[in-house]
Amino acid sequence: MKNYLRISTIIFLSFFVISCDSDDNDNDGLCCAGSSIVDLASQTESLSTLVSALEATGLDQTLSASGSYTVLAPTNDAFNAFLTSINASALEDIPVDVLTNVLLNHVILGEVPSTSLTNGYATTLATSSASSTNMSIYVNTDNGVSFNGVSSVLTADVVASNGVVHIVDAVIGLPTVVTFALADPNFEVLVQALTREDLTMDFVGLLNSSTSPPTPLTVFAPVNSAFVNLLDELGLTGLNDVDEPTLSAVLTYHVVTGANQLSINLSDGMEFTTAGGGSLSFNFGDNGEGILTDNNGRTSNIVAVDVQANNGIIHAIDTVVLP
Repeated sequence: MKNYLRISTIIFLSFFVISCDSDDNDNDGLCCAGSSIVDLASQTESLSTLVSALEATGLDQTLSASGSYTVLAPTNDAFNAFLTSINASALEDIPVDVLTNVLLNHVILGEVPSTSLTNGYATTLATSSASSTNMSIYVNTDNGVSFNGVSSVLTADVVASNGVVHIVDAVIGLPTVVTFALADPNFEVLVQALTREDLTMDFVGLLNSSTSPPTPLTVFAPVNSAFVNLLDELGLTGLNDVDEPTLSAVLTYHVVTGANQLSINLSDGMEFTTAGGGSLSFNFGDNGEGILTDNNGRTSNIVAVDVQANNGIIHAIDTVVLP
């Protein structure tokens, strides 16, 4: 795809920096010179569970070797809370392949210091079950630094010989489409629509699903301005002015089930059958941009692509399409 804002390119705002030089070797046991990421974690009491998890999965070898990584390192308290949330009593209760993928969801290839952090998406080394491609992670710097809306930076910029570590306060679970909708403020109005109390369909359940069918999912997600423009187009003052059958029909029209449609596989003239049974057509514009055309002949530009979750993919659009 050409001329797209790739949401999966990133990256990041300054938070605070830990100095690691010969005069400052005591940052909760963290030091830098000659130490790998695993060395640093092993020297830090609050990261002992992370070290155990890395050893259990063999990722300690990966993160001890030469290379360049950014690791979001959950504390022991973060792992304890995570285990409680999944009704597990110990790391051994988690299948090794699952634990491996969760840990890889905390690793970004390349060194990303806090000075490069800004609102947007990065790509982790975790693999999506929907596509076998790497998953996205959303970074928000509006109030400190948080990842996927669930984990915040406690200590930034611990420099290792093979990358950088940012210590975080929560384990970042494998994201669903709902994870990114909730985390990304560009989708705030969409979330309001999906969670309206009178809806007869459980849209959150659909977009949070991990079973097949309906997954994998492709979601064409309208940004906030798309809903504002739609209400103006319809002469309405708010989402509550849209009747339930209409709103449900519109929301299902933005979801394609049974497909994780990567942008590289979109082709001119492609037709999508949506969850509501309607059709959407895709074409390239004159400048290579992606355009969706709905059943009414209205068009919407795809303004960002390839937000990859574990159960599907999101492409952001600038106009609400209508069935």
